[in-house]
Amino acid sequence: MPQLHCYVPEDLAARLRQRAEAQGQSVSRYLAELVRHDVETSWPASFFSEVVGGWQGEALTRPAQGEPEVREALQPAGDDVRVPA
Repeated sequence: MPQLHCYVPEDLAARLRQRAEAQGQSVSRYLAELVRHDVETSWPASFFSEVVGGWQGEALTRPAQGEPEVREALQPAGDDVRVPA
């Protein structure tokens, strides 16, 4: 497995060590998980079957949306617009 090196300020390194220890992981493992989570570009293999396909209730239906609301046009800003001082 490749090794990567990076430099961070001492205060950041101390917080990193604390968080890794709180998770029961080495700093290396903790950083690897952070990087994997940030770089991962696909859904987990079971996402669609467990989350999206996991609905157990009635079939979902979308109600009619109706007609869009008609709104007045915005007036362009002009000399008659006052800005509070």
